[in-house]
Amino acid sequence: MSDAHDHPHHDHGHEHPPAPPAPEVSDDSGSQALSEALRSSFAIIKVIMVGLLIVFLGSGFFTVGPQEKAVILRLGKPTSEDEKALLGPGAHWAFPYPIDEVVKIPIGQAQAVNSTVGWYFTTPAMEAAKQEPEPRDSLNPAADGYLLTADENIIHARATLRYRIAEPGLRYMFDFTATSNLVQNAFNNALVYAAARYNVDDILTRDSAGFRETIRARLEQLVAQQQLGIKVDQIDNLRVIPPRKLAGAFAAVSDAGVKSSTLVNQAKSYEAETVNKARAEAKARVNQGENERNRLVESIAAEAQRFTNNLPAWQRNRDLVARQYQTETLKRVLAGAQDKIILPDRANGKPLELRLQLSREPVKPKTVEQPKDEHR
Repeated sequence: MSDAHDHPHHDHGHEHPPAPPAPEVSDDSGSQALSEALRSSFAIIKVIMVGLLIVFLGSGFFTVGPQEKAVILRLGKPTSEDEKALLGPGAHWAFPYPIDEVVKIPIGQAQAVNSTVGWYFTTPAMEAAKQEPEPRDSLNPAADGYLLTADENIIHARATLRYRIAEPGLRYMFDFTATSNLVQNAFNNALVYAAARYNVDDILTRDSAGFRETIRARLEQLVAQQQLGIKVDQIDNLRVIPPRKLAGAFAAVSDAGVKSSTLVNQAKSYEAETVNKARAEAKARVNQGENERNRLVESIAAEAQRFTNNLPAWQRNRDLVARQYQTETLKRVLAGAQDKIILPDRANGKPLELRLQLSREPVKPKTVEQPKDEHR
């Protein structure tokens, strides 16, 4: 048996052309979707990259404060070797890290370091609580600090140094690893140097101001020698005390010195007062003598002038002038006399005879009449 469907039907009269292949619809749409997705992804990536670039460049903006300077380090080195590398206050821009690095220098800001030599052992907690460790009979060199004076005494001293960074500040920031430590070492050296040149009494009482100035002078000398690039403002909180175990003895010596100075000052004041008083009295007496001398000279000059004026009258009648002078003199001498008797000379030069009644008749007392009795 043969099945019609088992054999193909051949139509020799009519030939049909082969059918065209079916289009691959699924493959083309996937490629198009993928292409569009890639284009969108690239656009997003571009936007992100542009945003990142803007953020990256924008992160290079920075500001410098009013008391600061800034230096840009490009690949670890300043962009300039002189003061042109310094940036003043305001807004600036640099390449972000790691290309550039901005280092700010606090030139106008006050810096401070504390001395670390010359003070006995204590802790910040004890100082905050205002507690003092118990004084010992001897110092422990491994823990206690101290300074030696010129007269071989021991004192404790500490202080705070306030300074500023000198412009341009490049040496302070880049030439040393820790410049503040070098400044502290120079400050400690200045304390030791000054203490070794003063006696203990001068440091504690007599010349504490000179001790402070010596510390400052030595510190400025070291700063200049080592070129630390700072300016010393002031030395604050300078405290100097004797060994605590001998505080009583030093206080007694100080009190004795104060009393001695008081007595010496009182003596000097008394001396000055006495000398000034004596000089004033001497000057007053000299002035009085000068005045008396001037009056005497003027009186004698006036007398001489009067005699000179009376000379022509005396030359005409000497006896008359002599009697006038005699009368004037007797008036002055016998101003308080009750009776005045003048005996002129005789023509022959012999004195006149004067007879006086030495016992005068007493004055009779007046009798007082008794009042009459009207009843009699």
